[in-house]
Amino acid sequence: MNRKLRMGMIGGGKDAFIGAIHRIAANMDGLIELKAGALSVNPTIAEESGEMLFLDKDRIYTDFKTMLESEAAKPADERLDFITIVTPNFAHFEPAMMALDKGFHVVIEKPITLNLEEAKQLAAKVEETGLSLLLTHTYTGYPMVKQARQMVASGAFGKIRKVWVEYPQGWLSRLSEREGNAQAAWRTDPKRSGKSGCMGDIGTHAFNLAEYVTGLQAEKICADLNIMVEGRMLDDDGAVLIKYNNGAAGVLMASQVAAGEENALKLRVYGENGGLEWAQHEPNTLLVKWLDKPTEVYRAGNGGAHLSSFATHNARTPGGHPEGYLEAFGNHYRNFALSLAAKIDQTEASPEALDFPTVKDGVRGMAFIDNVVRSNESDAKWTTFEV
Repeated sequence: MNRKLRMGMIGGGKDAFIGAIHRIAANMDGLIELKAGALSVNPTIAEESGEMLFLDKDRIYTDFKTMLESEAAKPADERLDFITIVTPNFAHFEPAMMALDKGFHVVIEKPITLNLEEAKQLAAKVEETGLSLLLTHTYTGYPMVKQARQMVASGAFGKIRKVWVEYPQGWLSRLSEREGNAQAAWRTDPKRSGKSGCMGDIGTHAFNLAEYVTGLQAEKICADLNIMVEGRMLDDDGAVLIKYNNGAAGVLMASQVAAGEENALKLRVYGENGGLEWAQHEPNTLLVKWLDKPTEVYRAGNGGAHLSSFATHNARTPGGHPEGYLEAFGNHYRNFALSLAAKIDQTEASPEALDFPTVKDGVRGMAFIDNVVRSNESDAKWTTFEV
C-alpha cells in the first residue's frame, strides 16, 4: 500500500483510559491514522475529545450509528478502513455488527461481547463478510510470549503435562465502585460487564495466554468463584482446574483482591523434557528450564538463531531496552495493519503478520466465562467445556 490505513474509533474519549492506549499502539509504526471518531456517549465529551485529537470537524460524531452511516457513504479514497471499538463490554456487539455490515474491518477490546451468543453471532458475521477482526488480548503481543509458543509447537519440551497461569491484582480490594472509581463501577456491574467480574476481566487474559502458548484447548474444568468484598455484585476472585485436550492438567488463578499486586500475570508450562516461565513484570525475559541441563535465559532484542522469526518480528529495540505493555499492544496493531494491507492489495501476508488474536479467540473467551460460571454453580467435580 502507498498510504496509511484510515481508522475510526468508537469510545475512548478524554475521560477514558483504554482509548489513549489504542491510539498510541495504532500510531507506533506509522501505518495507521485516526480519521474519525464517536468518542463518547456524552456529546460534549465526544466533541471536545475529537477537537483535542485534531479530527476534522465533519468527522467528529456524537453517536456511532451516525458515524458508520456517514463514513460508509464516503468515496473510496476517503473511506475508513477499520473501526476500533473501546467501549465497555455491553456496548461492543451492536457497533461491531454494524461496522462489519458497512464493510469495515474491526478492532475490539476484550472480552469481545457481553455474552457467548453475541460472540457467536459476531463470528458468523466475520465469516459472512470475509472481513478481519483483531481482538486486543494484549499479552500475546509480547515477543517472548511468541517465542514460548514457537518452542512448545516445535516439540522441544515433549508432550505438555502441566500448565500454571495466574493473574493477581489488588486494585479492587476495597469497594471502589461505590467510591467514584468509574473503571471499577462498570467492571463490577452485571448489566455492563456481563455474568462474571474478575474472570471476565482478567481471567479471560490468563485463559487466552495459556491456550495461545500451549496450542491446547480446555476440555473439562472445575471452577470456584468468590466475592471477597462485601456488597460487590460480581466475582472478584477465583480459581479453575483445567483438563486440556492432550491430557495435560492446568491451574488458572485470577484475583482482583490480592492487595499489593499490580498486574502480576505469570505463565508456567511443563512438558516431558522441560518447561518455560514468563512473567509480565519482566516481559523481555523467558526462562527455559530443562530436565537434564541448566536453565536458559532468553532475552528479547538480542536476536540470534535461538529466537524464532515470530519473536524477532515483534521485538522493537536492541537488547537491554525495555519493551512493555504499549509495545505489545502496538505489535497487535502492526500485525493487523500488515495483514489488512495485504488483503487490500490482494497479496499474501506473512505468517508472522497473521499472528494476532481474532474473533475465534473472542468466542473461546466468552465460552470460558460461561463455563466457569456454570461450573461454579454446579455440584459436579468436573464439567465439560462447551463452546
